[in-house]
Amino acid sequence: QVQLVESGGGLVQAGGSLRLSCAASGRIFSINSMGWYRQAPGKQRELVASITSGGGTNYADSAKGRFTISRDNAQNTVYLQMNSLIPEDTAVYYCNVRLSRSSFIVYSDYWGQGTQVTVSS
Repeated sequence: QVQLVESGGGLVQAGGSLRLSCAASGRIFSINSMGWYRQAPGKQRELVASITSGGGTNYADSAKGRFTISRDNAQNTVYLQMNSLIPEDTAVYYCNVRLSRSSFIVYSDYWGQGTQVTVSS
């Protein structure tokens, strides 16, 4: 089994900061990419940022310059530092991890339970 445990969401005023964490545990052989998605009410889930095993990053245009994704490979943990938050960032944020559970490298996507981020104006 694989578990993803997220933390760090909450309520913050516009202009504030939050740091999300997601730790993967269980039967994990190797992790490929890790990332964060978000879903606002009435909208589709969208990519916020992702990071490869080699440290390459990709950001949504809305996140560039404000958010920073990082990972700790030894701890199988991914972080999202969010600065200069705006009300439009309000959403449920989901951690995504693409990993293989055995040496037969077959990658599958796993999702966290979601953490609420609310930015007040």
